[in-house]
Amino acid sequence: MPELAPFAVGQHNSRGRRLFEHAPSGRTEFQRDRDRIIHSTAFRRLEYKTQVFVNHEGDLFRTRLTHSLEVAQIGRTVARSLGLNEDLVEAIALAHDLGHTPFGHAGQDTLNACMKDHGGFEHNLQSLRVVDKLEERYAEFDGLNLCFETREGILKHCSLANAAKLGEVGERFLLKQQPSLEAQLTNLADEIAYNNHDVDDGLRSGLIDIGALSGISIFARHLEEAQRAYPALTERRMIHETVRRMIGTLVTDLIQQTRANIAVVNPETLADIRSGGELAGFSPEVRTEQQELKQFLRLNLYQHYRVARMTTKAQRIVRELFEAFMETPRLLPPQYQEKARGDKARAIADYIAGMTDRYAIIEYRRLFSVEETG
Repeated sequence: MPELAPFAVGQHNSRGRRLFEHAPSGRTEFQRDRDRIIHSTAFRRLEYKTQVFVNHEGDLFRTRLTHSLEVAQIGRTVARSLGLNEDLVEAIALAHDLGHTPFGHAGQDTLNACMKDHGGFEHNLQSLRVVDKLEERYAEFDGLNLCFETREGILKHCSLANAAKLGEVGERFLLKQQPSLEAQLTNLADEIAYNNHDVDDGLRSGLIDIGALSGISIFARHLEEAQRAYPALTERRMIHETVRRMIGTLVTDLIQQTRANIAVVNPETLADIRSGGELAGFSPEVRTEQQELKQFLRLNLYQHYRVARMTTKAQRIVRELFEAFMETPRLLPPQYQEKARGDKARAIADYIAGMTDRYAIIEYRRLFSVEETG
Protein backbone atom coordinates (compact mmCIF):
# COMPACT_ATOMS: atom_id res chain seq x y z
CA MET A 1 0.00 0.00 0.00
CA PRO A 2 1.43 3.45 -0.89
CA GLU A 3 2.56 5.66 1.98
CA LEU A 4 -0.28 7.67 3.44
CA ALA A 5 -0.29 11.42 3.89
CA PRO A 6 -0.07 12.50 7.57
CA PHE A 7 -3.67 13.72 7.48
CA ALA A 8 -5.06 10.54 5.92
CA VAL A 9 -7.10 8.01 7.90
CA GLY A 10 -5.13 4.99 9.01
CA GLN A 11 -5.37 2.29 11.62
CA HIS A 12 -3.26 4.46 13.94
CA ASN A 13 -5.77 7.33 14.08
CA SER A 14 -9.06 5.50 13.49
CA ARG A 15 -11.73 5.74 16.16
CA GLY A 16 -12.31 2.03 15.69
CA ARG A 17 -15.50 0.01 15.91
CA ARG A 18 -18.43 0.39 18.25
CA LEU A 19 -17.85 -3.16 19.54
CA PHE A 20 -14.29 -4.32 20.03
CA GLU A 21 -12.93 -6.97 17.69
CA HIS A 22 -9.43 -8.34 17.43
CA ALA A 23 -7.47 -6.96 14.48
CA PRO A 24 -7.90 -8.92 11.25
CA SER A 25 -5.12 -11.12 9.96
CA GLY A 26 -3.74 -10.44 6.48
CA ARG A 27 -5.82 -7.36 5.77
CA THR A 28 -6.41 -3.89 7.18
CA GLU A 29 -9.42 -2.82 9.22
CA PHE A 30 -10.82 -0.95 6.23
CA GLN A 31 -10.32 -3.92 3.94
CA ARG A 32 -12.36 -5.87 6.46
CA ASP A 33 -15.07 -3.20 6.22
CA ARG A 34 -15.06 -3.43 2.43
CA ASP A 35 -15.30 -7.22 2.54
CA ARG A 36 -18.21 -7.16 4.99
CA ILE A 37 -20.07 -4.71 2.77
CA ILE A 38 -19.52 -6.82 -0.35
CA HIS A 39 -20.84 -9.94 1.41
CA SER A 40 -23.92 -8.18 2.81
CA THR A 41 -27.46 -8.89 1.63
CA ALA A 42 -28.11 -5.19 1.01
CA PHE A 43 -25.13 -4.99 -1.35
CA ARG A 44 -26.36 -7.89 -3.47
CA ARG A 45 -29.77 -6.23 -3.79
CA LEU A 46 -28.17 -3.19 -5.43
CA GLU A 47 -27.94 -5.25 -8.62
CA TYR A 48 -31.71 -4.87 -9.04
CA LYS A 49 -32.13 -1.27 -7.89
CA THR A 50 -31.87 1.60 -10.34
CA GLN A 51 -31.83 5.40 -10.23
CA VAL A 52 -33.51 6.73 -13.37
CA PHE A 53 -34.55 3.61 -15.25
CA VAL A 54 -36.49 0.80 -13.60
CA ASN A 55 -34.65 -2.50 -13.61
CA HIS A 56 -36.91 -4.31 -16.08
CA GLU A 57 -36.53 -1.55 -18.70
CA GLY A 58 -33.25 -2.96 -20.02
CA ASP A 59 -30.15 -4.89 -19.00
CA LEU A 60 -27.75 -2.27 -20.42
CA PHE A 61 -28.60 0.53 -17.99
CA ARG A 62 -26.61 1.12 -14.84
CA THR A 63 -27.86 -0.27 -11.56
CA ARG A 64 -27.04 0.89 -8.04
CA LEU A 65 -24.49 -1.92 -7.95
CA THR A 66 -22.61 -0.94 -11.09
CA HIS A 67 -22.82 2.71 -10.03
CA SER A 68 -21.25 1.89 -6.66
CA LEU A 69 -18.43 0.03 -8.40
CA GLU A 70 -17.81 3.02 -10.65
CA VAL A 71 -17.68 5.35 -7.64
CA ALA A 72 -15.19 3.02 -5.96
CA GLN A 73 -12.96 2.96 -9.05
CA ILE A 74 -12.94 6.74 -9.41
CA GLY A 75 -12.48 7.23 -5.68
CA ARG A 76 -9.51 4.89 -5.45
CA THR A 77 -7.80 6.68 -8.32
CA VAL A 78 -8.15 10.05 -6.61
CA ALA A 79 -7.19 8.68 -3.19
CA ARG A 80 -3.98 7.13 -4.47
CA SER A 81 -2.95 10.37 -6.17
CA LEU A 82 -3.46 12.33 -2.93
CA GLY A 83 -1.90 9.83 -0.53
CA LEU A 84 -5.23 8.95 1.08
CA ASN A 85 -6.62 5.63 2.29
CA GLU A 86 -7.88 3.79 -0.80
CA ASP A 87 -9.48 0.98 1.19
CA LEU A 88 -11.55 3.42 3.24
CA VAL A 89 -12.67 5.23 0.09
CA GLU A 90 -13.66 1.94 -1.50
CA ALA A 91 -15.64 0.87 1.57
CA ILE A 92 -17.55 4.16 1.68
CA ALA A 93 -18.24 4.04 -2.05
CA LEU A 94 -19.57 0.48 -1.96
CA ALA A 95 -21.84 1.21 1.03
CA HIS A 96 -23.13 4.70 0.23
CA ASP A 97 -26.29 3.51 -1.58
CA LEU A 98 -27.20 0.51 0.60
CA GLY A 99 -30.21 2.34 2.05
CA HIS A 100 -31.76 3.39 -1.24
CA THR A 101 -35.35 2.39 -1.88
CA PRO A 102 -36.58 0.70 -5.05
CA PHE A 103 -37.26 3.09 -7.94
CA GLY A 104 -34.52 5.58 -7.03
CA HIS A 105 -35.40 9.07 -5.89
CA ALA A 106 -39.10 8.59 -6.66
CA GLY A 107 -39.25 5.73 -4.19
CA GLN A 108 -37.29 7.63 -1.57
CA ASP A 109 -39.44 10.76 -1.81
CA THR A 110 -42.64 8.74 -1.59
CA LEU A 111 -41.46 6.71 1.39
CA ASN A 112 -40.38 9.92 3.12
CA ALA A 113 -43.86 11.33 2.59
CA CYS A 114 -45.40 8.15 4.00
CA MET A 115 -43.12 8.41 7.03
CA LYS A 116 -43.81 12.11 7.61
CA ASP A 117 -45.51 11.49 10.95
CA HIS A 118 -43.11 8.71 11.94
CA GLY A 119 -39.67 10.32 11.79
CA GLY A 120 -39.30 10.60 8.01
CA PHE A 121 -37.09 8.58 5.69
CA GLU A 122 -33.71 9.55 4.20
CA HIS A 123 -31.50 7.17 2.28
CA ASN A 124 -28.21 8.25 3.90
CA LEU A 125 -29.63 7.53 7.34
CA GLN A 126 -31.04 4.27 6.03
CA SER A 127 -27.64 3.23 4.65
CA LEU A 128 -26.18 3.80 8.11
CA ARG A 129 -29.09 1.89 9.64
CA VAL A 130 -28.39 -1.03 7.32
CA VAL A 131 -24.74 -1.35 8.36
CA ASP A 132 -25.40 -0.56 12.05
CA LYS A 133 -28.53 -2.60 12.67
CA LEU A 134 -30.42 -4.29 9.84
CA GLU A 135 -27.86 -6.71 8.45
CA GLU A 136 -28.10 -10.00 10.34
CA ARG A 137 -24.94 -11.98 9.60
CA TYR A 138 -22.84 -12.14 12.74
CA ALA A 139 -23.39 -13.98 15.99
CA GLU A 140 -22.10 -11.25 18.31
CA PHE A 141 -23.73 -8.11 16.92
CA ASP A 142 -26.39 -6.66 14.65
CA GLY A 143 -25.22 -4.90 11.50
CA LEU A 144 -21.65 -5.04 10.23
CA ASN A 145 -19.82 -3.28 13.09
CA LEU A 146 -17.89 -1.07 10.66
CA CYS A 147 -15.17 1.39 11.60
CA PHE A 148 -16.24 4.89 12.63
CA GLU A 149 -14.62 6.49 9.56
CA THR A 150 -16.53 4.23 7.17
CA ARG A 151 -19.79 4.98 8.94
CA GLU A 152 -19.23 8.76 8.92
CA GLY A 153 -18.46 8.62 5.19
CA ILE A 154 -21.74 6.82 4.51
CA LEU A 155 -23.63 9.57 6.35
CA LYS A 156 -23.13 12.39 3.85
CA HIS A 157 -26.09 14.52 4.96
CA CYS A 158 -28.04 14.66 8.20
CA SER A 159 -30.45 17.05 9.88
CA LEU A 160 -29.40 18.43 13.26
CA ALA A 161 -32.36 16.70 14.89
CA ASN A 162 -31.30 13.31 13.55
CA ALA A 163 -27.62 14.00 14.21
CA ALA A 164 -28.36 14.54 17.89
CA LYS A 165 -29.74 10.99 18.09
CA LEU A 166 -26.77 9.30 16.43
CA GLY A 167 -24.08 9.75 19.06
CA GLU A 168 -20.47 10.07 17.96
CA VAL A 169 -21.14 9.62 14.24
CA GLY A 170 -23.57 12.57 14.25
CA GLU A 171 -21.35 14.97 16.21
CA ARG A 172 -19.69 16.60 13.22
CA PHE A 173 -23.02 17.99 12.03
CA LEU A 174 -23.66 19.53 15.42
CA LEU A 175 -20.10 20.89 15.70
CA LYS A 176 -20.02 22.00 12.04
CA GLN A 177 -16.91 19.93 11.35
CA GLN A 178 -15.80 18.14 8.19
CA PRO A 179 -15.53 14.38 7.71
CA SER A 180 -12.25 12.80 6.64
CA LEU A 181 -10.82 13.85 3.29
CA GLU A 182 -11.51 10.30 2.12
CA ALA A 183 -15.21 10.85 2.79
CA GLN A 184 -15.17 14.24 1.08
CA LEU A 185 -13.63 12.95 -2.14
CA THR A 186 -15.91 9.88 -2.25
CA ASN A 187 -18.88 12.23 -2.28
CA LEU A 188 -17.44 13.97 -5.36
CA ALA A 189 -16.53 10.66 -7.01
CA ASP A 190 -20.22 9.80 -6.63
CA GLU A 191 -21.14 13.01 -8.44
CA ILE A 192 -18.69 12.31 -11.28
CA ALA A 193 -20.03 8.79 -11.71
CA TYR A 194 -23.75 9.48 -11.71
CA ASN A 195 -23.62 12.59 -13.93
CA ASN A 196 -21.63 10.79 -16.59
CA HIS A 197 -23.44 7.47 -16.48
CA ASP A 198 -26.76 9.32 -16.68
CA VAL A 199 -25.46 10.99 -19.85
CA ASP A 200 -24.49 7.59 -21.26
CA ASP A 201 -27.74 5.86 -20.24
CA GLY A 202 -29.83 8.84 -21.34
CA LEU A 203 -28.31 8.73 -24.82
CA ARG A 204 -28.62 4.94 -25.00
CA SER A 205 -32.31 5.13 -24.08
CA GLY A 206 -33.02 7.85 -26.64
CA LEU A 207 -34.48 10.19 -24.01
CA ILE A 208 -31.75 12.73 -24.77
CA ASP A 209 -29.69 13.14 -27.93
CA ILE A 210 -26.24 14.32 -28.94
CA GLY A 211 -27.66 17.40 -30.62
CA ALA A 212 -29.17 18.72 -27.41
CA LEU A 213 -26.14 17.78 -25.33
CA SER A 214 -23.88 19.60 -27.78
CA GLY A 215 -25.11 22.84 -26.24
CA ILE A 216 -23.57 21.82 -22.89
CA SER A 217 -19.98 23.05 -22.70
CA ILE A 218 -18.29 20.10 -20.99
CA PHE A 219 -19.91 17.60 -23.36
CA ALA A 220 -19.41 19.72 -26.47
CA ARG A 221 -15.72 20.26 -25.72
CA HIS A 222 -14.96 16.58 -25.28
CA LEU A 223 -17.16 15.52 -28.20
CA GLU A 224 -15.20 17.87 -30.46
CA GLU A 225 -11.93 16.40 -29.20
CA ALA A 226 -13.15 12.86 -29.86
CA GLN A 227 -14.44 13.71 -33.34
CA ARG A 228 -11.19 15.40 -34.23
CA ALA A 229 -9.15 12.41 -33.07
CA TYR A 230 -11.48 9.73 -34.52
CA PRO A 231 -13.59 11.22 -37.35
CA ALA A 232 -14.78 7.84 -38.64
CA LEU A 233 -15.94 6.45 -35.29
CA THR A 234 -19.51 5.12 -34.98
CA GLU A 235 -21.92 7.16 -32.85
CA ARG A 236 -22.07 4.61 -30.02
CA ARG A 237 -18.29 4.47 -29.69
CA MET A 238 -18.08 8.25 -30.10
CA ILE A 239 -20.37 8.61 -27.09
CA HIS A 240 -18.20 6.27 -25.04
CA GLU A 241 -15.07 8.15 -26.07
CA THR A 242 -16.66 11.47 -25.14
CA VAL A 243 -17.88 10.27 -21.75
CA ARG A 244 -14.54 8.68 -20.83
CA ARG A 245 -12.79 11.95 -21.68
CA MET A 246 -15.25 13.87 -19.53
CA ILE A 247 -14.60 11.55 -16.60
CA GLY A 248 -10.85 11.92 -17.14
CA THR A 249 -11.08 15.70 -17.07
CA LEU A 250 -13.19 15.71 -13.91
CA VAL A 251 -10.93 13.27 -12.07
CA THR A 252 -7.81 15.22 -13.03
CA ASP A 253 -9.41 18.51 -11.99
CA LEU A 254 -10.56 17.05 -8.67
CA ILE A 255 -7.03 15.85 -7.91
CA GLN A 256 -5.37 19.11 -8.92
CA GLN A 257 -7.84 21.41 -7.14
CA THR A 258 -7.88 19.32 -3.97
CA ARG A 259 -4.08 19.22 -3.95
CA ALA A 260 -4.01 23.01 -4.32
CA ASN A 261 -6.53 23.41 -1.48
CA ILE A 262 -4.41 21.17 0.73
CA ALA A 263 -1.30 23.22 -0.06
CA VAL A 264 -3.02 26.42 1.08
CA VAL A 265 -4.23 24.99 4.39
CA ASN A 266 -1.24 22.67 4.95
CA PRO A 267 -3.00 20.25 7.34
CA GLU A 268 -0.69 18.11 9.43
CA THR A 269 -3.17 15.73 11.06
CA LEU A 270 -6.62 14.23 10.57
CA ALA A 271 -7.83 16.63 13.27
CA ASP A 272 -6.79 19.53 11.02
CA ILE A 273 -8.96 18.12 8.24
CA ARG A 274 -11.97 17.84 10.55
CA SER A 275 -11.65 21.33 12.00
CA GLY A 276 -11.04 23.12 8.69
CA GLY A 277 -13.15 23.88 5.66
CA GLU A 278 -14.01 21.46 2.89
CA LEU A 279 -10.83 20.68 0.95
CA ALA A 280 -11.96 18.23 -1.72
CA GLY A 281 -13.43 20.07 -4.68
CA PHE A 282 -13.40 21.07 -8.33
CA SER A 283 -11.98 24.24 -9.79
CA PRO A 284 -14.54 27.06 -10.23
CA GLU A 285 -14.57 26.58 -14.01
CA VAL A 286 -15.22 22.85 -13.86
CA ARG A 287 -17.75 23.26 -11.05
CA THR A 288 -19.70 25.67 -13.28
CA GLU A 289 -19.62 23.14 -16.12
CA GLN A 290 -20.80 20.40 -13.76
CA GLN A 291 -23.73 22.52 -12.63
CA GLU A 292 -24.69 23.22 -16.24
CA LEU A 293 -24.69 19.49 -17.00
CA LYS A 294 -26.72 18.66 -13.89
CA GLN A 295 -29.31 21.27 -14.81
CA PHE A 296 -29.56 19.85 -18.33
CA LEU A 297 -30.07 16.33 -17.01
CA ARG A 298 -32.69 17.50 -14.53
CA LEU A 299 -34.76 19.25 -17.20
CA ASN A 300 -34.25 16.86 -20.11
CA LEU A 301 -33.78 13.42 -18.58
CA TYR A 302 -35.18 13.26 -15.05
CA GLN A 303 -38.29 15.24 -16.04
CA HIS A 304 -38.79 13.48 -19.39
CA TYR A 305 -42.39 12.33 -19.82
CA ARG A 306 -41.36 8.66 -20.09
CA VAL A 307 -39.45 8.91 -16.84
CA ALA A 308 -42.39 10.79 -15.29
CA ARG A 309 -44.74 7.94 -16.25
CA MET A 310 -42.55 5.40 -14.48
CA THR A 311 -42.11 7.76 -11.54
CA THR A 312 -45.89 7.95 -11.13
CA LYS A 313 -46.17 4.16 -11.14
CA ALA A 314 -43.31 3.87 -8.65
CA GLN A 315 -44.90 6.37 -6.31
CA ARG A 316 -48.20 4.48 -6.40
CA ILE A 317 -46.49 1.15 -5.69
CA VAL A 318 -44.53 2.43 -2.70
CA ARG A 319 -47.41 4.46 -1.24
CA GLU A 320 -50.01 1.70 -1.57
CA LEU A 321 -47.66 -0.96 -0.19
CA PHE A 322 -46.97 1.24 2.84
CA GLU A 323 -50.65 1.98 3.42
CA ALA A 324 -51.64 -1.68 3.09
CA PHE A 325 -49.01 -2.84 5.57
CA MET A 326 -49.88 -0.06 8.03
CA GLU A 327 -53.56 -1.00 7.90
CA THR A 328 -52.95 -4.76 8.04
CA PRO A 329 -49.50 -5.63 9.47
CA ARG A 330 -50.20 -9.37 9.16
CA LEU A 331 -49.63 -8.95 5.41
CA LEU A 332 -45.94 -8.50 6.23
CA PRO A 333 -43.55 -11.46 6.18
CA PRO A 334 -43.28 -13.06 9.66
CA GLN A 335 -39.94 -11.50 10.62
CA TYR A 336 -41.27 -8.02 9.86
CA GLN A 337 -44.53 -8.69 11.68
CA GLU A 338 -42.46 -9.28 14.79
CA LYS A 339 -40.48 -6.06 14.26
CA ALA A 340 -43.71 -4.15 13.60
CA ARG A 341 -44.88 -4.91 17.15
CA GLY A 342 -42.28 -2.41 18.31
CA ASP A 343 -42.25 0.39 15.72
CA LYS A 344 -44.72 -0.52 13.00
CA ALA A 345 -44.02 2.34 10.59
CA ARG A 346 -40.22 1.98 10.80
CA ALA A 347 -40.40 -1.78 10.33
CA ILE A 348 -42.53 -1.27 7.21
CA ALA A 349 -40.12 1.38 5.91
CA ASP A 350 -37.21 -1.03 6.45
CA TYR A 351 -39.06 -3.74 4.52
CA ILE A 352 -39.97 -1.49 1.59
CA ALA A 353 -36.55 0.19 1.43
CA GLY A 354 -34.91 -3.23 1.22
CA MET A 355 -36.95 -4.23 -1.82
CA THR A 356 -35.50 -4.30 -5.32
CA ASP A 357 -37.43 -2.72 -8.17
CA ARG A 358 -38.78 -6.00 -9.44
CA TYR A 359 -39.55 -7.39 -5.98
CA ALA A 360 -41.61 -4.28 -5.16
CA ILE A 361 -43.57 -4.78 -8.39
CA ILE A 362 -44.13 -8.48 -7.57
CA GLU A 363 -45.17 -7.69 -4.00
CA TYR A 364 -47.62 -5.09 -5.30
CA ARG A 365 -49.18 -7.67 -7.60
CA ARG A 366 -49.41 -10.19 -4.76
CA LEU A 367 -51.37 -7.73 -2.65
CA PHE A 368 -53.58 -6.05 -5.23
CA SER A 369 -53.98 -8.37 -8.22
CA VAL A 370 -57.01 -10.64 -8.33
CA GLU A 371 -54.92 -13.22 -10.20
CA GLU A 372 -53.18 -15.99 -8.28
CA THR A 373 -49.56 -14.86 -7.88
CA GLY A 374 -48.27 -17.10 -5.08
